[in-house]
Formats: sequence, C-alpha cells, structure tokens
Amino acid sequence: MSDVVKPSVRVFMVAGETSGDLLGARLARGLRAALGDRLALEGVGGPALAGEGLASLFPMSDIAVMGIGPVLRRLPLILRRIRETADAAIAARPDVLVLIDSPDFCHRVAKRVKKRRPDQKIVIYVSPTVWAWRPGRAAKIARFTDRLLALLPFEPEVHRRLAGPPTFYVGHPYIERVGIVRRPDRADLPTPGTRPLNLLVLPGSRRSEVTRLMAPFGEILRGFADRVGPFEVTIPAVDHVRAEIEARIADWPVVPRIVSGEAAKFEAFRAADLALAASGTVTLELALAGIPHVACYRLDAIGRIVKHFLDIPKPLRAMAKVRTALLPNIVLGELAVPEFIDETLVPETVAKALADLATPGAARAAQVAAFARLDADMREGLAETPGATATRIVLDLLGEG
Repeated sequence: MSDVVKPSVRVFMVAGETSGDLLGARLARGLRAALGDRLALEGVGGPALAGEGLASLFPMSDIAVMGIGPVLRRLPLILRRIRETADAAIAARPDVLVLIDSPDFCHRVAKRVKKRRPDQKIVIYVSPTVWAWRPGRAAKIARFTDRLLALLPFEPEVHRRLAGPPTFYVGHPYIERVGIVRRPDRADLPTPGTRPLNLLVLPGSRRSEVTRLMAPFGEILRGFADRVGPFEVTIPAVDHVRAEIEARIADWPVVPRIVSGEAAKFEAFRAADLALAASGTVTLELALAGIPHVACYRLDAIGRIVKHFLDIPKPLRAMAKVRTALLPNIVLGELAVPEFIDETLVPETVAKALADLATPGAARAAQVAAFARLDADMREGLAETPGATATRIVLDLLGEG
C-alpha cells in the first residue's frame, strides 16, 4: 500500500520591520523542519524570510517606517499595502495567518481578513505594549486573534486581566544569543594599569534619538572622565544612523570607535565593562548580557504631551511594582537600572551614576546580581528556544503537533 500524501500546509506571514523579519525566519525554519516540503510559505517580509523561501509581495521597506512624520508622508502607500496584503491573504486561503509585530499595519490586515473570512486562524507574534499604552487594544485584538505569542514573561497575565486573546510566553529572541554576548568575568573590572575601561555607548537606532541624545551623551562622558580617568568608547551603529553619529562626536572628550554589523556588535558587547544607552529594547539586551548600564531618553514635543496622559491601567496596578520605562526593571519589578528621562537627564547626575558602576562597589554588584535574576525570570517555564516554542504553538493550532 502506498503512503498517504498529506496536503500542503499554507502559512501566510507578514513582517513589517527587521526584528519581525528575524522572528518570522526562525518560525519559518522551525515549521520547515517539522513539515518539510509540505510547507507553502507566502506573505511579506525582508531578507531573513526571503532566505527561508518567502517571496515578498512587495519590499518590506515600503511599510518599515516609524514616527508620525515619516508615516504621514508615506500614508497613501501604507494604506494601499494594507489592502493588498489583506486581499492576498484572503485569496491565498492559508491554514494560518501569522502577523509579526508592526501592530499599526498588521492588526489592520487582521481585521480586514477576519471580516471576510471569519474562520481564518490568526496568530499575532509580539504583543503590543498594552501594559504601557492604550490597554483597550487587548480586548480589541482578542476579536481576531486565535493565539498571541508574547516575548515578555508577564504579558500572558496582562492579557488575561485585560480580556485579551489566548496569550503564550515564547521567550525573547535575546535569550538565544546570551551565550554569544555574555562574558564570564563580567563582574570583574580591569586592574588599574592593565587596560583602559571599555564603555559601550548606544545612542539609539533612529535618527531622531541620535539627534536628541548625542550632545547630552558627550557632556555625560566629560563628567565621567573627570571621575574615572582614561577610558575607551565603542559605539555599535546601524548603517542608517552611522553618518549622523559621526557628525556629532567632534566635541566629545574621547574619540569613539564606531563599528557596524551584527558580528562587530556582539564583539563590542563581549568587550564592554559597562554601558550608556538610549532607553529602549537595547536595555534588555544589555541586561541579559550582564552589562551594567544606565539609560537615558529625551522626548520630542509630542512625547512630552503624551506622557502626561499615561497611567497604569486599573486592572494592572496590582502587578506594577515600580513606575519605569525600562524593560529590565519592568520584568524584575525593581529599579535595577537607573533611568534618566527628559527633565531628569542632567549630564552631571548621569555621569555620577555611570561612574558608580565603573568601580567594584555596591551599585555594580547590585546590578550584576539583578541581571542574573532577570536571566532566570526570562527563562522560567521555557524548555526550548523561543523559536522552537513559537513553532510548537503554531503547529498545535494547525493540528500538526
């Protein structure tokens, strides 16, 4: 008797930016390993998903925009791409539609698809920040989401309290590269006279962040130099802001080494003794790498208006142990990483906090210990890599587990 040939499994993926493209590629790789030639992959993505066999409907760069100004300038194109993506997903009749991050784009696609195909299985990969902004989105996305794959361990409980969709913690992709960027002797500082202190500086990946932070970072480094003496600075820069960074270091007290590319970034992380960073997901990356750091941010005019309307949603107040914008602090429930935002971004104050981490004292020891706890918290309940966990959940939804 000949073997029964199983039908193909059609998966339609949409990734709207680089981080989502990488998440999608890991998921596609896992699905390919489980399904083999039965996997039929379609949708929208970048180079990582292209490497897994996805022929994108259009260049991902068409929708990979952030900030009110850039979005408004490209709004007609973005709206057209939403319609085209939804129409293509409906025509493809996939077994599952996987929408990765980029909520302003992906959730509009999901609503269009669900309206015309109510039985379509939909997976949202990466929770929107309903725990920080617009909590009502949780209940709204529950209307069109069969599974939500969360990157942070507290997010399933957040969605439960906010009447969100069925949410599963799969782990953050940063967990997978801890072994690459963590140095075993991170707690040890260089012995005086052996080598200079190595400071990692991360002024952001967006041009707006770089333009607002480079001048105060220079002032912070001047105050830091007065306190600790000679040190070296390395800046891992993404290509689209490298020129902006290079144009703004002329008056810094030390000439930084600017590196590009993932391999050079990982090398810089391994070599770093401490870091000065823009507030953002990079603080979670630093914390999981065990690098003591402080974080800063300077809001734009719109951000200063919006922050006065932000508050912890009532259903989540019992969960919120600290008021903070930093992911390591949110996950830990403590102010492990000093943060200086807007009016508190006083260079002299930040320089002192950074200098406290440059000596083998209580501040540095406390952060190193907190980051060890963070690593344990981020891995709790995970028996496999984030990519493998996400793959398993999608296969279970498809009845292929």
